[in-house]
Amino acid sequence: MTTAGRAFLVTGGAGFIGSHIVEALVRRGERVVVLDNFSTGRRQNLEAALRPRASVAPEPDVIEGDIRDKSAVRRALRGVTHVLHQAALPSVQRSVEDPTSSHDVNASGTLHLLVASREAGVKRFVYASSSSAYGDNPVLPKVETMTTSPLSPYAVSKLAGEHYCRVFHGLYGLETVALRYFNVFGPRQDPTSQYAAVVPNFVTAVLAGRAPIIYGDGLQSRDFTFIDNVVQANLDACTRPEAGGQSINIAAGEQNSLLQLLEQLGSVLGSKPDPEFRPARAGDVRHSYADVSKARQLLGYAPAVNFRDGLARTVEYYRSGGA
Repeated sequence: MTTAGRAFLVTGGAGFIGSHIVEALVRRGERVVVLDNFSTGRRQNLEAALRPRASVAPEPDVIEGDIRDKSAVRRALRGVTHVLHQAALPSVQRSVEDPTSSHDVNASGTLHLLVASREAGVKRFVYASSSSAYGDNPVLPKVETMTTSPLSPYAVSKLAGEHYCRVFHGLYGLETVALRYFNVFGPRQDPTSQYAAVVPNFVTAVLAGRAPIIYGDGLQSRDFTFIDNVVQANLDACTRPEAGGQSINIAAGEQNSLLQLLEQLGSVLGSKPDPEFRPARAGDVRHSYADVSKARQLLGYAPAVNFRDGLARTVEYYRSGGA
């Protein structure tokens, strides 16, 4: 049942992560506004998100617009109390090729949204940050207190947005929370983009009988985090007062190399995928693995879906045609 006077803006709500957050909110009967320019978001993601809409939930207001467009942002923020800022220009590789666009959307766009949110009297602003901020700091697991060392323009742009959030919290009193996502995966993630994330890329390649491509030796590791865990963290970040002004790791707390990912995928499918190896790419982090103690303490976070179970659910999604 919706809470009177509460409304949520989900930027990038037609994207992979954003659409799952929208789905969770409409299941709860909340009032939801979606702002998306559909450059990487897909309308079918929103359609899937709205199928289970609670009968008591109002129809979400979908605004096609850019977070850099001040008039679109102001319209989207009317009556909004909570912002879940997922809109971004994703991909490390894309940012290496075009650093200006990554900064323009991820850093400047976030600043525009923060300014407008402050003016609109938003109560809580939750920002989708990135584990890429840690760079190649050799210390594992990654803890929020360690020095950030971004290796790509994408990582710099996301970290800049995080710093802006902290400044707006301390200087202007706009409550902000930055969630550092670690390699999120799950249904609705686009496997067709040239910048596709590794899990949907591997899954769809193996299902199609193609060799999954590994850039480097395959020993690089990631903390693969199923989408349901990220959604719950966002919802909790809206309400936990002690999380205000903080940067918080959101991950599974598990470390798997790309070769281990392939091994697990083969176990789920009952096959043994044979990868194609290509040269390592500039800007890619070697190892990523999170300490989630702070998330447990401040958000009551506990990953509900582990890597293996999330992978099985993801395989089923793509095997059924993405329905």
